[in-house]
Amino acid sequence: MLGSVEIIFRTFTSFILLWIFVQLLGKQTIAQRTYHLYIASITMGTIAGNLAFNIKVKFLYFIIAIIIMGGIVFVLNLVAVRNHRFRKWIAGEPATLIEKGQILEESMERMGYSLDSLKQALRGKDIFNIEEVECAILEVNGSLSVLKKPQYQNTTKQDLNLRRTAENAPVELVYDGNILYENLTKHTYDEKWLMAELNKRNLTVHEISYAVVGTKGNLFIELFRDELD
Repeated sequence: MLGSVEIIFRTFTSFILLWIFVQLLGKQTIAQRTYHLYIASITMGTIAGNLAFNIKVKFLYFIIAIIIMGGIVFVLNLVAVRNHRFRKWIAGEPATLIEKGQILEESMERMGYSLDSLKQALRGKDIFNIEEVECAILEVNGSLSVLKKPQYQNTTKQDLNLRRTAENAPVELVYDGNILYENLTKHTYDEKWLMAELNKRNLTVHEISYAVVGTKGNLFIELFRDELD
């Protein structure tokens, strides 16, 4: 009888601790959007499961393990939010699998992504012909984002009054006040062009939280929140 009561108490406690873990780390923990969150979710689930049923191990040990694991993930999340380079290292970064309608075999091989997996993911987007795809990006969480070629895109009300123009994948140029030089070298944009655009707006790089060239070729700039106050 005492053993059953202890299991009930442990199970209830493990549920409460997991609930607190998810609340502290945010909803991205549920989606397991990054490598460390995926590992943390598995580890925390294992610890919580053992806490509920493995009565041979002291209750305090499980509590300590959950607190330590939760603390590690919390610190990693905090640093990743504030440091772009660290976030790329710990969480990875999106990989382009199709660019300008061409499959990038080297990128697919590096990601361990087969052609069959690519076709399956495209079918999940209601795309059964690879020729329809202008750009496909494998996101950090494993999902595939797809941009269709203009002639295969769905018609919108705005399109009725506009001619179709060629579209490209968005190009991120500034993140967290830092220029993303690797993107400048991969595309037609350069630092001189970027600085000229910022000068037109009387802005400096350090004032910018995020800057990206959209699919239509327009430059979108988001300032730090402090600059808007």
